[in-house]
Amino acid sequence: MSIRRTATALGAISLGLISLTACSKPAKEATVTVGSKSVMASASKACYAKGALLPQEVFAACLQAKPKHHITVPVGDTVRIGVDPAIADKGWLIVQNTSLANDELLKDKTYFTVDSAELFHVQDPQTGQSTVVKSVTLNIVESADTSGSKVSRVISFELRRDH
Repeated sequence: MSIRRTATALGAISLGLISLTACSKPAKEATVTVGSKSVMASASKACYAKGALLPQEVFAACLQAKPKHHITVPVGDTVRIGVDPAIADKGWLIVQNTSLANDELLKDKTYFTVDSAELFHVQDPQTGQSTVVKSVTLNIVESADTSGSKVSRVISFELRRDH
């Protein structure tokens, strides 16, 4: 095979690959950054309803599922959370395990910070006492309100406390 034919074949293959990549939609993702380390994740198939609302039982199961992605958080560090602009347009919530980490619906905001000390203190609903835990599930919930009734996506991360 001549050099010209090889170059033409490689060019055709490259164009084909580029056109295939251009056709696929990028996944809506969230990123958690601590210091210089970051981890990205998208919702699992079970925790994304393709634009529709998640049924309440599915939403509850997604909040309690074990995350596939994790990051280690040194005590006292700031946890930075970023979401895709399409998620920010609809609105999103930060849920620590199964409880709201903040009372604010983050609409049109692609970035938010949380003090790690707040995330690793969990309050017992029965006694009201606060305990420090070794890990916490951080759920990014795409929702149009804070009630939990208009949820369309849950992206989960495990934050592991570094002593």
